[in-house]
Amino acid sequence: MSSSIPDRPALVAHARDSIARGSKSFAMASKLFDRKTRERAWLLYAWCRKCDDIADGQDHGGAMTSVSDAQARLSMMRVLTDKALRGEPTGDPAFDGFGVVMRECAIPERYAHDLIEGFALDARDWRPRSEADMLRYCYHVAGAVGCMMAVLMGVDPKDRATLDRACDLGLAFQLANIARDISEDEAADRCYLPQLWLAEMDIPPGEHMKPWVRSRLGILSRRLATMAAAYEDSARHGTGALPPRAAWAVLAAAGIYGDIAREVARRGEQAWDHRVVTPKREKLGWVARAAVQVAGRASRWPAAVPRPASLWTRPA
Repeated sequence: MSSSIPDRPALVAHARDSIARGSKSFAMASKLFDRKTRERAWLLYAWCRKCDDIADGQDHGGAMTSVSDAQARLSMMRVLTDKALRGEPTGDPAFDGFGVVMRECAIPERYAHDLIEGFALDARDWRPRSEADMLRYCYHVAGAVGCMMAVLMGVDPKDRATLDRACDLGLAFQLANIARDISEDEAADRCYLPQLWLAEMDIPPGEHMKPWVRSRLGILSRRLATMAAAYEDSARHGTGALPPRAAWAVLAAAGIYGDIAREVARRGEQAWDHRVVTPKREKLGWVARAAVQVAGRASRWPAAVPRPASLWTRPA
């Protein structure tokens, strides 16, 4: 293990390669940031991606593998994260870079611990019973990252209202992921659909990908897409607090990822025949549309509009 932390340019180069391999959507949106913010977003992404890969036995995403040492992997993730937060070298550029960006931006450490709690839920084969359970999981694996990204972009860590909106965008992204990845998750013996939803649709446990219930599953995927749209809309009301280029990136990412949930809903019971992606031309369309939206964002999505009381709220 290295006795010193690599210099920042090397960590940024590693993180840039990580996001290019791991997420074309986020890689494209990140290019809209100014250079400093872009580099910091890459450093944060690389840590999130590495934690995900450790937990699922992956290499920059792709098919999940069955892991027999989930608790050991979780322990390693915690140890390396804690070392990075203390400014100690970890021997892994994803964790070293994470420590750098956390210190540069003074991001509250609790969000990093909250994210790891999401991996802890997976490590013990947790399944959501209720809608609130599912949204709590979404917070841990994505909403907390939204809060970290907001602080990285300059939002005051004490600005709870704006951080709630940032969390909402993470929730929207994860709800889209859940809808799109139902088949892949089932193959890895996971299910993030609330058990109460499945019971409501008379879908027996473990049977949700069977051909005879596909039409009912399509109904649930549309419910997820509708929820994702509500959180996406709420998140847009937080963009007025961001610098213009950061707002541009966020609005583009919201549209690009939002299209995943919308396409899953459109396909209905055929949604899992082929993996849903947002084509490059449509991503570029959102980049152009978001550029126009930036100028009028404060009037189109005013921050003064109360966040809907029906939306789930992250823990204090």
